[in-house]
Amino acid sequence: MEIRQLGRTGLRVTEVCLGAMTFGRETTEDDSREILARYLEAGGNFVDTANTYHRGASEEILGRLLEGRRDSIVLATKCRMPMGPGPNDKGASRRVIREQVEASLRRLRTDWIDLYQIHCWDETTPITETVSTLDDLVHEGKVRYVGASNYTGWQLATALGVAREHGWEPYVSLQPQYSLVCRDIERELLPLAGYAGLAVLPWSPLGG
Repeated sequence: MEIRQLGRTGLRVTEVCLGAMTFGRETTEDDSREILARYLEAGGNFVDTANTYHRGASEEILGRLLEGRRDSIVLATKCRMPMGPGPNDKGASRRVIREQVEASLRRLRTDWIDLYQIHCWDETTPITETVSTLDDLVHEGKVRYVGASNYTGWQLATALGVAREHGWEPYVSLQPQYSLVCRDIERELLPLAGYAGLAVLPWSPLGG
């Protein structure tokens, strides 16, 4: 499996990333174990999940399956989507990010997350609050790099500009929907990612 740089970072990942959205939902833990084993046998080192995937079940399964081999894996997860019924159980505020990163670390049984992504734009939280909190997490060592998922062009450009203005850690990657049947990102997002040196991690590449 070919190796790529993750954007302009020094992190090296396999070009095929294993998405674990179905782990604990459509995919049992036994089947998840077999899928992960085949991926690793093929030379893969990059696994992506999110706190909201079956309310943490995907992270919990990965935490168990990666025990003893965490150091060889580049592990990505996300926060932003609802994790409960309360008004502060979702979003990208300082409170939510802080709570959710600690919960993800526990479920994943790890001391750090390689790539921590905001799952989508939070219109109720100032972007300065989101980006400054992510910067804190990087400097504390809980997170190595930060990224965005499902951002529009203006949202991504705004976040990158805020990070540059304040000297905060910028997003190093974008995870958008992209396939032969969904090519909207070709208009603005792909050119922006190329200009800014961001890695692009398409989700649903087969259109489903």
